[in-house]
Amino acid sequence: MNFSNKVVLITGGSRGIGAATARKVVSSGGMVVIHYRSDKAAANNLVAELGSDNCYLVRMDLDTPGAANIIWQDALVWKDKIDVVVNNAGIFLDENREGSNENWQKLWLQTLQVNLISAADLCREAINYWQRAQVSGAIINVASRAAFRGDDPDHWAYAASKGGLVSLTKTLARAYSGQGIYTYCVAPGFVMTDMAESAFDQDPTLRDRLIQDIPHGDIAPADQIANAICFLASGLATHATGQTLDINGASYVR
Repeated sequence: MNFSNKVVLITGGSRGIGAATARKVVSSGGMVVIHYRSDKAAANNLVAELGSDNCYLVRMDLDTPGAANIIWQDALVWKDKIDVVVNNAGIFLDENREGSNENWQKLWLQTLQVNLISAADLCREAINYWQRAQVSGAIINVASRAAFRGDDPDHWAYAASKGGLVSLTKTLARAYSGQGIYTYCVAPGFVMTDMAESAFDQDPTLRDRLIQDIPHGDIAPADQIANAICFLASGLATHATGQTLDINGASYVR
């Protein structure tokens, strides 16, 4: 895969899948705009690893309406173009359905804002920009197997938001692929990240319980998700526009 002279905007780019994707893009000759929310140390460490000439940092909390639009404008200033958008940022909040109505609605709105609305905002910014510039572009939305099989009883909003992201991907592909604007989705299952490692430290039995549900026999490394994202972003399979690539070790097969 060749990302020479390509600029890739990655939300949630300082850790996990986002960081793995940034590494893959830069190692393939590209440049990355790394959005992060709060972990400045992780973001700075990634820039030190990949080189400041190859990276540009944007800090913003996506649960604020309009934040994605600010991220886009900031990112565009760096190289005066964006070729690929990777909507990777997401949150996974316990909803406590037996709690207050106010808290329930707050958590739903926050989840939808970060996982779906901010992604749609960035898609809109990118498509409008590419159309005005009359250039091609690619969007990769990071959904989840929860979009198809659902999630546990504490995460209704998460599953709904990821289902919405899949539908958004299909809509954009049907509307704009004829203009050279391609939209894809990846749907991971459980992924081995530093956040996962922290969860395993807190619950030593969690890893084994998760693996029992994965016929592949292990938890997907973030690099495998990044490989899929970069393949779709590379332009090597534009006729896959609108499709969702499942990466879950056969824990859910459609």
